[in-house]
Formats: sequence, structure tokens, C-alpha cells
Amino acid sequence: MISDRFRDQAAIGVAIVAFACGLLPMTIVRYEPGIRLGLDSTADHLVVQDVDPLGPAAQDGIHAGLIVLTLNGTPLIDLPQPIFSSPNPDGDQTIIGADPTTPRNRLGSDGLASLLNTRIDSLDLIEPWDLSSGSAASGYASVGVFYPGWRGLERAAQLILLGIAILLLGAWWIATGRAGEPLRGLAIPLVTAVAAPFLVSTLDQSGLPVAMAVAGLLLVLAMVPLAVALADRIEVRTDRRFVYAAIAIFAAAASVMAIAYVSQPLNGDSLRNLRWGFTGAIPILPGLIAAGPLDIRAGRVTKGAGGLLRATELGIAGATPLFALLVGGGLGIWPLALWLTVIALTGRFTIRPLARLATRATLQRDLVVAATEAERARLAADIHDDALQELTLLVRRLEASGDTEGAEIGRTVADRLRAICGDLRLPILDDLGVGPALDWLVLRIERLAGGEVRLERSDDARHNPDVELAIFRVAQEALANAVKHGRPPIVVRYRSTPGGISLAIDDAGPGITDDAPLDAEKAGRFGLLNMAQRAEQIGAILDVKRWPSGGTHVALEWRPR
Repeated sequence: MISDRFRDQAAIGVAIVAFACGLLPMTIVRYEPGIRLGLDSTADHLVVQDVDPLGPAAQDGIHAGLIVLTLNGTPLIDLPQPIFSSPNPDGDQTIIGADPTTPRNRLGSDGLASLLNTRIDSLDLIEPWDLSSGSAASGYASVGVFYPGWRGLERAAQLILLGIAILLLGAWWIATGRAGEPLRGLAIPLVTAVAAPFLVSTLDQSGLPVAMAVAGLLLVLAMVPLAVALADRIEVRTDRRFVYAAIAIFAAAASVMAIAYVSQPLNGDSLRNLRWGFTGAIPILPGLIAAGPLDIRAGRVTKGAGGLLRATELGIAGATPLFALLVGGGLGIWPLALWLTVIALTGRFTIRPLARLATRATLQRDLVVAATEAERARLAADIHDDALQELTLLVRRLEASGDTEGAEIGRTVADRLRAICGDLRLPILDDLGVGPALDWLVLRIERLAGGEVRLERSDDARHNPDVELAIFRVAQEALANAVKHGRPPIVVRYRSTPGGISLAIDDAGPGITDDAPLDAEKAGRFGLLNMAQRAEQIGAILDVKRWPSGGTHVALEWRPR
């Protein structure tokens, strides 16, 4: 994983570069449509002498040799206009002449030469053969183009100011936890991804392919830190690797779409839509996967207290930059403003009330689990300190009196009581950890299973006692289910590292059915539910499924937060 500090520094660097590039059109860069004007060989007409193949004019199909009819709204050539006769009794009119009779230049060669360096805002152009073959009756096939230059700078400057406000106020709002605790660590990457489309708006709205390509690449760079931050919150390693690969693919595709503006004169709208889609997808997929997983059938989030709110906020964080990107399509701030309004209203009246209910239910569950464990510990202590001690003294008296048969029965009962104490609260779990406790549990289960029960474990770290207790209880319940409903061999795999704990239990039985959890609850058996609650209590991911070839697989993954 990339460190949070490096990721935030990268996001800040992208924001600074985007802001600086956004200022260039208002300070250094000069808008050029890519047209150079000149005089034709007879110096009678102003013509397009050269066209930049990467400029806006080339995108509009303008080429060298076209004659200029109108420059910036000023006519240079008067084309013949038809003169109509008076209407006849039927109301029809006929063309009786033209004014002027032939195309007429308004300026001489000196006047045309003075226009060669004029800034171009608009042009009406015509092919030389269309000028010579046209007539007042048939018309003239001219084409008009409009290049507004940087007239939109005032609006673009306002968008840049809005981007700065998003950066500063958004970072403060999120970093202080007002937007939700799960988003607190995403403050800088999230506001950078949302603000970047506003900061580069002058480039994106310029119509210059090179500037638009630079804007597209900067937007890709702005999305990557947020996408990586969301991917780092995905707990399942295989899902996280898949998301990293998806981020790289979407970023590469968006970059290609941005560069395509420069590489060839393709349809701008198609490229803009593709670039918008691929760029927005960079953080969306990590956000959606980081928000899960959801247990749809059970109707609950499987990520512990506040899981519903956390899932919603991570999903929203991944989707929000997509609406900010729409500012480059001419829709302005409205898509983002509407999206944020919907989020605020939904959170106020739907998500947060549901989250409060979920938190209350989770707290009640945790209290029940804690009370259960406390009662287990109390019963174990009572049995050990009271009944078991008196039974031990009774066995010694029976041996002293010569009643060996009675002493043997007493020892059997004492062994059973010790086993019950172990079930209630295993001292080895508190003293040595889950690994040794599983050794004891597997030896005991093997006698009941009637076949091989194998443990593969690696103990590299100890963790919070509550976490270890929950994981042992899940293993205890899973092994009990494997004995009841499966068959040997049963394999237990346990690994504890500083980065987390993984537990897997497999049996060779027929395998769990899809309806097993619901049927068990209806029958009053809550083993699967207890395992799910234990996993949810510590924020672990529990997966219970049937292998295609048969056998039940129980897997639990826990990572410290």
C-alpha cells in the first residue's frame, strides 16, 4: 500500500499544477485558431494561406486556399444578390438582375494587406471555384466558422475561484470529521479530485486540442490519489489487487482519450464523452468495492458498527468527482450542486437515521456478547473454585478409604467439568493465544469427529484479547458444525501476523446449502448467526460457502484498524 503521506503530497502537487495551468490562458498563453491569412497571387483576395494541423481550424475542416468573404463580421467581398421583379397577379416574382452583377471587392490590395495580422474571431469562407461558378440565382456555397477565443475567461476565472474554495473549505470540512469519520483520511485526495475540473476549466473550454489534452491528463492524475486511497480501504487482498489493476486500466484509457485530441482530428464530442467516462470511472470502482460487502439476504452491512454509513460515504466519495467533471461539458456547477444537495437530503432523512438504528442494534449485540462472555467466565470460575475443588478432595478421600471404583468415577466427572470450564473460558487462550487454544480444540474435536482433524498454524503476533476470543469462538462453532454436518478430513488453517489474522476451516462433507442459514434460524439453531455476529463485532469479514466439489468452507479475515 502507498503511504497516506505520500498520497496526500501527490494530490497536493497535482492541485498546484492544475491551478498554475489554469492561470496560463489568462496570463501567458494566447489563443490561436491555427489560421494564417495571406493574399492570393493577384492580391485581389484575402485567403487562408496556412492551417495548423493541430489547431481548432483544422478540427473544423478549414484548409489552405479558401477565400475570405467576411472577417470578424466585416464583409470583404460583396456577393451578387438577386433583384426580383414586381409580383405578378399570382404573386410570383422572377429574377431580373443582380447587384452587384459580379463579386465585388470592398478593399484593395493595400487594405487587404493591413488585415493580415488581425485577430480572428469569425470568418465566412468560400472555395475559389464556388466563388467563380456561383450566381445570384443559384447562390454561393460558403462556410462560416466562429472562434470566440478567450471571451469565456470571466466565467472560467469564476470556476477557478470556485475550485480554490472547494480545495480549502472542502479539506477543512472533511478533515474535521464533519462529513463523516470514514472520509476523514480522504480529505486531500477527495477535494483535489473534485476541484481539479474547475481549476483546469480554462484549458478544457479553450477549444485548443493541446490545452484540452493537458487538462485531460491533469484530471487523470487528480483522480488517481483518491482511487488509491479508496482501494487501500478494501480489506480483501484479491479485491484490492483487482481494483489496483482497474485503476491502471481506466487511467491509461482516459490518458489515451486526452492525447487523442492532439494526435488526430477526431470527433471532439465522442472523445470528450469517452474521456469523461474513463476519468470518472477511476475512483468509482474503488469506492463501490470499498463500500461493500453487503449481505443482501440478511439486509445488513457486514462491516460492524456504522457499517451502513461507512459504506454509503465511501461510495459517495468515489462517485462525486464524476459530477465535478461535467463542468468541462458546459453544464457548469449545476450537476455537482444537484448531486451534493441530493446527498445532503438523503443523508439527513434516510441514511443517518438508518445508521443510528444500525449502531443501536450493534451496541445491543455487543452488550449481549459481552454479557454472555462474562457469564461464561463466572460459571467457569464457580465450577473451578467450588465444585471442582470439592470433587478433587472427595476423590482423595475415596482413594484413602480404598474405594478405587468411586475414585475413578470422581476423576471422570472432574475431567468432564474441566472440559466444560475449557468451553466456557479457556485459560490457554488468555495466556498463550489463539494458536495453542486451537491445538487444544482440535485434539478434543478429533476424538468426536472419528477421523482426521488437522491444524496448520502460524503464530507471528498476538492481538487484542477481544479479537482473539471472537476468532476462537468462530473456530469453535465452525468445527462443531463440521463434526455435525460434515465429515473428516477437517483442515483448520490459522495465521496471525502484525497485519491481521486469517482463519479457514474446510471439511469433506456434502457442503452447506443456500437455505441453511434461514432454515437454522427457523429451527432455533443460531450457530451461523453467532459466527456472523462475532465477526461483525470485531470488523472481520466472514465467508461461508460450499465448494463446487462438495464440502463447506468457512473463512474469516481480520485486519487491525
